[in-house]
Amino acid sequence: MPIRGRRPLNLSRFLKPVGRPAVNINVCKGCGFCIEFCPVGVLEFSDGVNVWGYQYPVVRRGMEYSCVNCGMCERVCPELAIEVVEEPSIPYEVRWVE
Repeated sequence: MPIRGRRPLNLSRFLKPVGRPAVNINVCKGCGFCIEFCPVGVLEFSDGVNVWGYQYPVVRRGMEYSCVNCGMCERVCPELAIEVVEEPSIPYEVRWVE
């Protein structure tokens, strides 16, 4: 989504934090809290089920670098089945409307 306003002169100095949600699928009970509370909407339910018959969360296709490593999914998981692994930060890619 384009952002209106003046483009910061030092935008290249800022890096976007990136995380990778890792789900322990055999512990997950499929409550969906991580999906509901993700501020970016990175997670969705998988097509498959775990050994207990629950659908587990996976990263949406095409959103592999969209996780901002906030850790909200970790905090809301009642089964402690999800962990966010920190990845190297990347430069912001922002489109500005002139």
